[in-house]
Amino acid sequence: MNLRSPIKHCRNCGAAVVYRLPDDGDTHERAVCPACDTIHYENPLNVVGTVPWLGDRVLLCKRNIEPRWGKWTLPAGFMELGETTAEGAARETHEEAGAQIELEGLFTVLSVPRVGQVHLFYRARLLSDVFDPGFETIEARLFTEAEIPWEEIAFRTVKETLERFFADRARGQFGVHALDIV
Repeated sequence: MNLRSPIKHCRNCGAAVVYRLPDDGDTHERAVCPACDTIHYENPLNVVGTVPWLGDRVLLCKRNIEPRWGKWTLPAGFMELGETTAEGAARETHEEAGAQIELEGLFTVLSVPRVGQVHLFYRARLLSDVFDPGFETIEARLFTEAEIPWEEIAFRTVKETLERFFADRARGQFGVHALDIV
């Protein structure tokens, strides 16, 4: 299943690539450069974010970008090259919500193969209830579990993460949750 535009040219030499099984025993068709023999692998993108909490409330951001403009989400976005998953999650939380946090443990790992993504959310204790949302966010606001606009949540990965957060909180113990969103 090809989820993105196919690779057309070699990143090393610029020659047109061909899709075929590489000669190294690989079992998947890859973009292979006939000029320099470079094999180009296409891998999932990592989305990193946080579940920022303060007392019994979590911070949600109302999206000012597509997809799902106007829907609520946890602060998250694509991981950048050169950063760890934790650094990316903290950066996205600052960029989208302007929130000051103390990063806690990894909380959810969600594989979303139909869009070629892996989502990783960390728990993050808010150090303040003052927010300064960036351009991608219409509004950043704290919600109790009962106040969350569940029907207005932007993504299933966010809904699944929030449900597990409140269930673990009620149990008094947080775990790490791995899910496949198919």
